Amino acid sequence: MTQMNTRVLLARRPAAQLVAADFEVDTQPLGSVGEGQFMVKNTYLSLDAGFRQWMSEGSGDNYLSSMPIGEPVQSIIMGTVVESRHADFPEGSIVMGRTAWEQYSIADGSDFMSIIDPDPAVELHEYLCSLGPSGMTAYFGIMDIGEPKAGDLFVINAAAGGIGCIAGQIAKAEGCSTVGIAGGAAKCDWLQETLGYDQVIDYKSSETLERQLQRVAPEGMDIVYDNVGGPMLGTMLGQLAENARVILCGAVSQYEREGGHESVANMWELITKRAKAEGFMFSDYVDRYPEAIKYITDMLKAGSMVSPVNWSEGIETTGQGFIDMLAGNNLGKCLVKL
Repeated sequence: MTQMNTRVLLARRPAAQLVAADFEVDTQPLGSVGEGQFMVKNTYLSLDAGFRQWMSEGSGDNYLSSMPIGEPVQSIIMGTVVESRHADFPEGSIVMGRTAWEQYSIADGSDFMSIIDPDPAVELHEYLCSLGPSGMTAYFGIMDIGEPKAGDLFVINAAAGGIGCIAGQIAKAEGCSTVGIAGGAAKCDWLQETLGYDQVIDYKSSETLERQLQRVAPEGMDIVYDNVGGPMLGTMLGQLAENARVILCGAVSQYEREGGHESVANMWELITKRAKAEGFMFSDYVDRYPEAIKYITDMLKAGSMVSPVNWSEGIETTGQGFIDMLAGNNLGKCLVKL
């Protein structure tokens, strides 16, 4: 009997804001494994806002090509090798890497594919969350670009998302005073009650973001972790401390904007405040993943880190889960369980 593979395809170029019709669920016979390849039965799919950037027309860059129409949407996955003709990825291996929204993936070991040696004291899905792309992004952004010192004021936007959840806890562990920015009173309460942020800012409140930043950071922000870009980043640049460090991680406010990314205000502040702004990709640090994994694993085992997950279940829910995440309807990392 032919084995089938259910996938979620990019059906068309999104006009701006994603809708369900931009995706199509498709079932096809599973291909064969060639020499130097292996087949992964995917267990979890990671939903990451940055992948929205590469769904648009002409969006390819030095990191990832524009996703082709009619092909499965690219994603970070975790699963088990069920068939192998690759010496480095034997059957039974638990792997993580970049393949696509599909039940089974045939891979060749490229695209950041690696074998996971899970710690039995840590839940397996954490290797797509706090010990996966979100955790690596949070850790290396803070440690290498943010260079935290005890007493620094650390401010992060999209604080209730997958990266924000982990980053705030790492910054606090490094002795920083932490401020999380999120939309809505319920999210802000959750940031303090669940994640332990010292202060919160509700950018949807009647008080302007500028006024709220002035109140929580009267002497300026030492570390800014930006996941949003656009006007919010510009406003935050207007409230920097001397020698501030600005971590440029994402631009979720711009991914669905018609006409391209907006310019960012207050760039002059980077000069007058002698500040540093630097972008990065978590894959830049692949050789140092063990360092970050040990740091975060120790926190998880000690009970000094929580790692919230917003779950979807079943391959058919993937597209809507991604749409809901971009709309901000999540608390924590978004995963699909297959």
